[in-house]
Amino acid sequence: MKENTEGQNVEIENVIGKAEAFVQQNQKKIIVVILAIVAVIGGYLALKNLYFEPREQQAAEEMFAAENWFDQDSLQLSLDGNAKYMGFVGIMDEYGSTKSGRLAKYYAGIASLRLGKYEDAINYLSSYNGKDTFTKVLAVIATGDAELELGNTKEAINLYNKAAKMEDNMITTPYALFKAGFANQMEGNFAEAAKLYKEIKQNYPQSTEARTIDKYIAYAEESARK
Repeated sequence: MKENTEGQNVEIENVIGKAEAFVQQNQKKIIVVILAIVAVIGGYLALKNLYFEPREQQAAEEMFAAENWFDQDSLQLSLDGNAKYMGFVGIMDEYGSTKSGRLAKYYAGIASLRLGKYEDAINYLSSYNGKDTFTKVLAVIATGDAELELGNTKEAINLYNKAAKMEDNMITTPYALFKAGFANQMEGNFAEAAKLYKEIKQNYPQSTEARTIDKYIAYAEESARK
């Protein structure tokens, strides 16, 4: 046992000796590497504090005004802005890499949809890549609404079905399923519409859509039998 311990000690001393020798032989290179790492970290912190964070703050201030116009249904103003504050379009162009800049695309798409600018809405919403899953789902649903308004019913159905599978919850999922069902109903696909309506009744009975879903089920099933 004593011999094993002594052997281990000798081995450890050899490793330490080799490490010390390596440091002595490569001291300048090691110092350069350390300085480079410090410079990178310092540069990142400086960039974050002096560039990214101020831009986030500036974008948030611009968004406050644009969202206020949006809430007041001044939709065109929320898109274009005025002499003092940018609208959503300007914010997404100027601050596209910020959280507010990304969110501005979503708002620009919804505002355009409400204004009847369906192609603009599709362009904005389809390029929206925010981190909030809820708005990402709503963006897909709204894109479906724009496609539906343009007469692209099948594409709208695909988007509604996609949105229904993105996030399982009591708000967006039954909402997307209902829209998919109604779009199928418009296309004369009554059996598929009834299936989607029944999914809402069975899986999301506490949702807003479930309150009146029985009449939609009855209509779709009756139409499917004709």
